[in-house]
Amino acid sequence: MKKIVIAVVVLLMAFPIAVFAGGGSTICATRYPVVLSHGMGAQAKILGIIDYWGAITGDLEDNGADVYVTSVNAMDTTASKAAQWKKQVLQILAVSGKAKINLIGHSHGTIYSRYAISNLGMASKVASHTSIAGPHRGSVMADIIMGVIPDCIEPIAGEVLNFIMGIIMGDVNGDSIGNGYDLVRSHMINVFNPNTPNASGIYYQSYAYKIKVPTTLLGVTWAIMLPFEGANDGLVSVTSAKWGNFKGAIEGSWYGSGVDHLAAVGLLSLPTPGYDAGDHFVNIVADLKDRGY
Repeated sequence: MKKIVIAVVVLLMAFPIAVFAGGGSTICATRYPVVLSHGMGAQAKILGIIDYWGAITGDLEDNGADVYVTSVNAMDTTASKAAQWKKQVLQILAVSGKAKINLIGHSHGTIYSRYAISNLGMASKVASHTSIAGPHRGSVMADIIMGVIPDCIEPIAGEVLNFIMGIIMGDVNGDSIGNGYDLVRSHMINVFNPNTPNASGIYYQSYAYKIKVPTTLLGVTWAIMLPFEGANDGLVSVTSAKWGNFKGAIEGSWYGSGVDHLAAVGLLSLPTPGYDAGDHFVNIVADLKDRGY
């Protein structure tokens, strides 16, 4: 008996991660792989160092999910990002051996993926489309920024920003000005949405996020947006974020300041009372599994 106890102790010391990590959960073991697609102004690896998705990928994998991450130009037109995304998703399908994916996009990632689905022949490759703070009706912040830049210096400003994004993010032939105009409210409402209808057979769902008190990193932009679009996360309003089956506006604990656009994915954010991005994503994917996706 003594020898058995000693053997168990040795095993626990040698393999503590395997014993205590809790990696045996299968609540996120969906039928199709999960693909995470980032938003505007960043790539999957920011500056080649910061992981856009933080602990989310690991949390999902620990619970049985097969997770892949796409990375497109930080600043580019929706159509161009969609083409880059399509190429990567086809590679993911080839590697995984699956027929479809479960897409979870954040911010602009929800838009260029929609474009690829509806306009680049990817409808048959997607089982579900989950939108995290997606600007489906544009953002007044895009209106303001694109309205402030004088037409005469727009080309120069665009080239400068493209150059910077090429160095910092690794963008290749990006289009910062085009990216900005693609997200103004008039374009999204009057041009993009009518020409990018939901594809039949795909489950579309969405989540919005709310700042309640302007103490977060995006408190200033929240205050600017408030009179124009109402409740928002500092970059995208609750109204704009609604798409498909709307699952609600996430705002964290009653005593917290809310959940801003970056905190939604745990990116460069301060602690958010009542909200954990990893837990949130695990719940999302567990629900997709329960729905048969």
